[in-house]
Amino acid sequence: MLEQRGAVVIYADLWADRGADPGDVIVAAIRQAMGRRDGVIARLARSTGMDKVQVGGLSFSVDKVGLAQGVPLSAALVALSDETKAMTVLIIDEAQHAITSESGQSALFALKAARDELNSSLHHGLRVVATGSNRDKLAMLRNGKDQAFFGAPLVSFPPLDRDYVEWFVSHLPFKAELDNDQVYRWFADAGYRPEMLGAAVDALVYDWDVQPGQYAERLRQRVQEQVDASNAESLRVVHSLTPLQSAVLRVMAKAGADFAPFEAKTMGRYRSTLVAIAPNVQVEPETNNVQQALAALQEKALVWKAARGIYALEDSLLADLMASAGLLEPVP
Repeated sequence: MLEQRGAVVIYADLWADRGADPGDVIVAAIRQAMGRRDGVIARLARSTGMDKVQVGGLSFSVDKVGLAQGVPLSAALVALSDETKAMTVLIIDEAQHAITSESGQSALFALKAARDELNSSLHHGLRVVATGSNRDKLAMLRNGKDQAFFGAPLVSFPPLDRDYVEWFVSHLPFKAELDNDQVYRWFADAGYRPEMLGAAVDALVYDWDVQPGQYAERLRQRVQEQVDASNAESLRVVHSLTPLQSAVLRVMAKAGADFAPFEAKTMGRYRSTLVAIAPNVQVEPETNNVQQALAALQEKALVWKAARGIYALEDSLLADLMASAGLLEPVP
C-alpha cells in the first residue's frame, strides 16, 4: 500500500537471522535499496567527491555505505530521497533487537540523524516504523533519554481478529463443519498465535481416523494439544534450571518491568526464593553468580538483554505460565 502511494519502502527484519548483528541487517537493507537504482549510486558517488563514476562497483560500491564505512547512512538516504523524489519509509521488524548490540544502537542514532535531515524542506521525507512482538522490549527504544527515538509514539496493534479466523477457515477442506465463533474462541485460548492454529490443522489433516462430523471437536482438541505441548516444553526448560537460575528467573517474572538484577532488594528476593525452592542448597546470591545465571538464561532463550544491561523475559507469556503453575508463589 505504501508503494502504491509512491513511497520508497525499505524493509529490515532483525529476526530473520538471529546470528547477524542488527546494525549490519539495517545497513544491508539500505544498501539493497540503493543497489537497485544506478542513479542513486551515481549521485552518492558524486557527493563523496568522485568526478568519474562507473556504476557497477568499479569506482564506487554500496559497500562503502554503513557504520564507520566512509559514507554515513544519512548521506545514502539523502541520495535515495533526492534521486527518487519520494517519501522513504524504513520498516524495521522486531526492532527491539537493535538495542542488543552497540552497532544496532549506532544504526538507530544514524537513522535519527537521517530522519532529521530528510524531513527538512530540502528533501522528501523519511519515516521510520519500528515493529515488534514484545511491547515491553519495544518500549525500550523510546522510553530512555539516551535512546535515539526517545518519546516516539508507541501504538499497540490489535491481535488478529475474527476476520483472520474467517479467512483461515474459508481455506480449509472441512470448513462446512466449523463455526467461526467457536474457532475464534480456540484461537483466543491459543494466545492469538496463528502458528498454533496452523499446527493444529496440519495435525488434523494427517489424522486418518477422523470421520465426517468430527472435524470441529478434533480441531478443538488439536489446538489444545498444541497449547499444552508448548506450555509443557517451556516449563520443562524452566524445571531444568539450577536453583539460582530458577530463583533469578522467578524474581524477574514477578518483577516485570521493575526488575533490577543487582540491587540489594533484588538480591534479598533471590535469597528468600532460594530458601523456599531449594532449602538444602547453600548458594549465596552475589553479583558474579547472578550475572552468570542471567547469561545462562540468555543461552536457554528464556531471557533477553539490551546492550545497556536491561533484562527482560524473552517471551512475555512465560510469566503468566509460571504464575499459573505456581512457580511465582515462593517469590516475596
